[in-house]
Amino acid sequence: MSDEGEEADGASADADETGVVTVFLRNDSDVLLCRRSDAVGSYSGQWGAVAGHAEGDPGRLAREEISEETGIDPDDCAFVRRGPSFPVEDPDHGTWRVTPFLFDCPTREVTTNRETTEHEWVQPPAILDRETVPRLWESYRRVAPTVADVREDREHGSEYVSRRAVEVLRDAAAALDAGVDAPVDLPDWADWSRLATLADALLVARESMAVVGNRVDRAMWLAAGEHEHGWDGSYGTPVRSAGAVRQTAEHVLANLEPAQRRLVGDARRADWGDGVVATLSRSGTVRSVLEAVAARVVVAESRPGGEGRAVARALADALIAPVTLCADAGVAHALDACDADAVLVGADTVLVDGSVVNKVGTRTLASAAAAGDVPVYVATHTDKVAPAGHETDLEPRDAGELLGDDEAPAGLRVENPTFDVTPPALVDGYCTEAGFLDAGAIRRVAERAAEHADWPRP
Repeated sequence: MSDEGEEADGASADADETGVVTVFLRNDSDVLLCRRSDAVGSYSGQWGAVAGHAEGDPGRLAREEISEETGIDPDDCAFVRRGPSFPVEDPDHGTWRVTPFLFDCPTREVTTNRETTEHEWVQPPAILDRETVPRLWESYRRVAPTVADVREDREHGSEYVSRRAVEVLRDAAAALDAGVDAPVDLPDWADWSRLATLADALLVARESMAVVGNRVDRAMWLAAGEHEHGWDGSYGTPVRSAGAVRQTAEHVLANLEPAQRRLVGDARRADWGDGVVATLSRSGTVRSVLEAVAARVVVAESRPGGEGRAVARALADALIAPVTLCADAGVAHALDACDADAVLVGADTVLVDGSVVNKVGTRTLASAAAAGDVPVYVATHTDKVAPAGHETDLEPRDAGELLGDDEAPAGLRVENPTFDVTPPALVDGYCTEAGFLDAGAIRRVAERAAEHADWPRP
């Protein structure tokens, strides 16, 4: 990621260029587009992102424009990327020097100013279907997610990373369909072959995250049309085309939030009622459930990384009920001391037999719960269920995290994984968007994932 306050490509506006920032706010997989009013001096009636003249530090000005044009506090937004600036020549307005930005935004509640007549949250390929300010797609293309983002992201969980993977596929398909430059490099082949190659690159980018493969596979399987109800009949778009891949990728992304609402809604009816629930690590799904149902929460600190500490603080701010933070080594004691009614954890991947790959410490927590006769539930989308044969990568971490600066003796071996595997015998149920499932139902979901992975390669 480029820093907000530095020129990403070393370029700056010349004396005869007018500096402009174009800021894309992203919520889930949609970005905010604003229709420009007559109050602005150029491109009235056309759609654009949050934008403004940049007479100074573009990073600072981008944040000012977010506040002025949307009413959203820029400190609540997460900076993602600053793209390379580029010139836009306009015979009526001279040359603009455009610097694009991308921020993740936690809300869709927008209060626009007089420069905007209307606004919409849309998937970015909608830019290609509208009358926009000049080269708006080029601005987006320079900050759009890439295969490298999917491969190298160690900050976010599998839900976030998998969204970005499908967006890479969606954006490339939309660009091919429209005949414009894609955000990623593509081989010079027929469209289906180019997109199949990209899909396979995404599949190997994070092989340990089954949800990445499952969502990319489903988009390609639907676009291939080799199933009972083809997308060609529903949308009038030829199967195995760039247009079909754009539509199916958009469909996959559009259904993620409704699935999340179903999952949380079902969890609200869980048998722990308003009891005490223990958890660990950071899961947006688990947090949504806990904010809806838990009277008290116990959170393990979740080393390495210690993200449980931030989760505990956030839950304490969001919940009226008290939150208890405990050391990982003290989870058994905390379950007893707080009289826990249930354990609820997320999942990075669920294996075909119902085993759960999640942040290390999950198995310890589940084992302690079993010893205390406390039920253990896993909150997960069915997209995280891996087909048979999935290779589990526990992502070993640096031994120095445990040893410090000391050099390990020759006979000392360090085990420091990021994830561990909790066997299905320790899991009482899986809370999904399809309802509460048992291990048998998980196996059937895995079989469906394997079917979707069998889309036709060129």
